[in-house]
Amino acid sequence: MDIFEKLKILADSAKYDVACTSSGVDREGVPGELGSTSSCGICHSFAADGRCISLLKVLYTNFCVFDCKYCVNRRSNDTPRAAFTPRELADLTIQFYRRNYIEGLFLSSGVLRTPDDTCERMIEALSILRDEYRFHGYIHVKAIPGADRVLINRLGMLADRMSINIELPSQQSLELLAPDKSKTSILKPMGYISGKIQENTADIVQYKNAPKFAPAGQSTQMIVGATPDSDYQILRLAEGLYKKYSLKRVFYSAYMPVAEHSLLPSVHTKPPLLREHRLYQADWLLRFYGFEAKELLDEEHQNFNPALDPKCNWAVNHLELFPVEINRVSYEMLLRVPGIGVKSAKRILTARRMGSLRFEDLKKLGVVLKRAQYFILCGGKTARGLRITQDGILRGLLSERGMQMLPKSFEQLSLFPDQNRNTTEDVRKCLTGQI
Repeated sequence: MDIFEKLKILADSAKYDVACTSSGVDREGVPGELGSTSSCGICHSFAADGRCISLLKVLYTNFCVFDCKYCVNRRSNDTPRAAFTPRELADLTIQFYRRNYIEGLFLSSGVLRTPDDTCERMIEALSILRDEYRFHGYIHVKAIPGADRVLINRLGMLADRMSINIELPSQQSLELLAPDKSKTSILKPMGYISGKIQENTADIVQYKNAPKFAPAGQSTQMIVGATPDSDYQILRLAEGLYKKYSLKRVFYSAYMPVAEHSLLPSVHTKPPLLREHRLYQADWLLRFYGFEAKELLDEEHQNFNPALDPKCNWAVNHLELFPVEINRVSYEMLLRVPGIGVKSAKRILTARRMGSLRFEDLKKLGVVLKRAQYFILCGGKTARGLRITQDGILRGLLSERGMQMLPKSFEQLSLFPDQNRNTTEDVRKCLTGQI
């Protein structure tokens, strides 16, 4: 099998790994050496369907001794197999880089023979890139669970970012679909990598040219939709990983059915892309807006509303906290108002020192008034002509997104309650598809 046939097989097999991040590393080019990387660069990945390529996203091999039922590369699956040699992978990466096809390498792998054997081969390929070709570009590598710590340490010294996929949110799901794996076997090396990354800040490595272990940090990936695990379970796990292991990112990958199995969704099931999107939005709230998982979801409401983004959904369910006076409310509470982001919240704090803000001022500051207007006051007043009720807010937010999920009816001022009017419960049932 020639190298181009291997590339076709192994690039296609790598498309299920998510890696759409900026590099997080600043490293200038050096005369006589090859490549550089910018912390804000590399925001795309290799895709088999022709999307923009900034990373060569490939497996070292798709041979695997594991039999994870959700994985296209499981040992029991009848699929074409291939494996690079370390020299082939290094040469291919450099040739693509010199032609300006890529800016870096994203390397993962199936487990060939043993975790240690696979890890040694990946290390050899990266060593050729770093030491022989003097490649200073970006490298993201997936660590192999079960590999010896000495090998993981060597791999981390060659890579900019490392990750270990936790794959499924619960031990029960792993036992059902990935019997060769356990949560402990994944979390243990994740903890080791986290500890090694923290050593980068120690006094001993403060020297400019001192090598650092995975300086761009660590990430992981969870599959969404392959198991009955709820959004609440997924989000709580992500929150715990951020706090305990200081992860840079948790990626959520909508499950794409690749195998017919009684424990998996039908192969005709569409990937839950909207659910994946809502989890990414909630993840953003955890990392930058001061929310906790237990605020966004709970035991009684374990999945996100598909019709509303998590922040709007939280605000609608906590109307006792709103509306807030935009000229006096704290920065922390500003961040919880739908339509106000981190940048616009900071602009509001700066602008209101000069005088009282009006609704028209907020729009100039970048506030999305179509959402925020239901939850704020300016000078003690609501937006002109706005009537704030839970049903009205829901209708307004859905209308702003072009949703047509509610019954077509008109709401008008009435002196007496209308028994035929849609109640809040009716609205909730419509949003969740119950009616």
